[in-house]
Amino acid sequence: MGGWDLVALAINGMIGAGIFGFPSQVFKTIGVYSLGAFVVCGIFIAMIVYCFAEVGSRFDGTGGPYLYAHEAFRPVVGFEVGWLIWLARLTAFAANLNLLVDYVGYFWVGLASPTGRPALIIALTTALTIVNIVGVKDAALASNIFTIGKLAPLACFVLVGLFFVRFDNFTPGPVPPIGDFSKAVLLLVYAFTGFEMAVIPAGEIKDPRRSLPLAILRALAVVTVTYVLIQVVCIGTFPELGSSSRPLADASARFMGRGGAGFITAGAVISVIGTLNVLVLAGSRLPFAMSERGELPQILAATHAKFRTPYVSILVTAVVMTVLTLTGTFIYAATISIIARLLAYAATCAALLVFRSRKTAPQALFNAPGAAVVAVLSLLLICWLLANCKGTDARDAAIAAGTGLVVYGLFRLRRTS
Repeated sequence: MGGWDLVALAINGMIGAGIFGFPSQVFKTIGVYSLGAFVVCGIFIAMIVYCFAEVGSRFDGTGGPYLYAHEAFRPVVGFEVGWLIWLARLTAFAANLNLLVDYVGYFWVGLASPTGRPALIIALTTALTIVNIVGVKDAALASNIFTIGKLAPLACFVLVGLFFVRFDNFTPGPVPPIGDFSKAVLLLVYAFTGFEMAVIPAGEIKDPRRSLPLAILRALAVVTVTYVLIQVVCIGTFPELGSSSRPLADASARFMGRGGAGFITAGAVISVIGTLNVLVLAGSRLPFAMSERGELPQILAATHAKFRTPYVSILVTAVVMTVLTLTGTFIYAATISIIARLLAYAATCAALLVFRSRKTAPQALFNAPGAAVVAVLSLLLICWLLANCKGTDARDAAIAAGTGLVVYGLFRLRRTS
């Protein structure tokens, strides 16, 4: 891949479902200052991907942060990171599907009934499970369709909405407390993640020592500018932004009418469905890979006789995803996903320091100047963000992480007995 191929890949990975839900949540938290939160979050993510660029260039195998932690630390740490990544995929699925239900509710008023919401959740999860077990032909074509369906409404929203912005809506209020600003940045981490798809295959990039950091930074700049412009339009055209569950649809209704809002909503639905399919695909492969390494029961590594897909792992992952979606909300699931991702990112930043000090470590194709300092700063920022999590969210994430250690310990004990 060339530099611009990598830019496109990174942009596609980062722009997902989060931007269709978070404009209202961050505005509710810190008002107009949410524009600054987008910029700060972009800089923070740039520091993390800088660390990924070097660590990822040391390996040809799959697994991402799970592989890095497994090689840098003890297998138990690698397992826990893999468990956290799986947890992040599960909760991201729950967050995205809950957001999808909100947007589908624009077309289907009866979805708010006691049976409508769970029926849609179970039907969509079942359909995606079947698709992933059977296997998807023409995956590249499907990906391109979802990408166009994702980017076209966002571009339309910004280009049209900027003409209707009322600048008196940007009157700044009192400066928010640092804790509230931190919570807003923490939420936005969810919208900026997905860069791993572009960082990990460093060995397949032309001249990674030059193209990788520039491409990722360019992609981050494009995504950050896009997100800021979306937030500008939302604030400038929709004063009731903080109370909306589908902010882009409600804002577009103000300046494009119901037809325009329907177009934005349809784009959101297409985008989220595409993201959900990727989450089932990626999430189900983690237990499969960990089972192949002998860290989970062998049954999870079973493949379908006809379709050659890890159907047991897909089914288990889909069941857990369904339960989490039915019992949680968009913000709760997204927050747990963010905590899990930050912990996995912290492991990669720490792995960079370990590999640089280990003479026997695989050689890096990309030696990032000043990466050790960036890694330390990233770890400090991750700690800062995690310290501002709600107590209940941190508790639930700790319980989920602890469950992973129990599973690992019980399985190891069973194997040795």
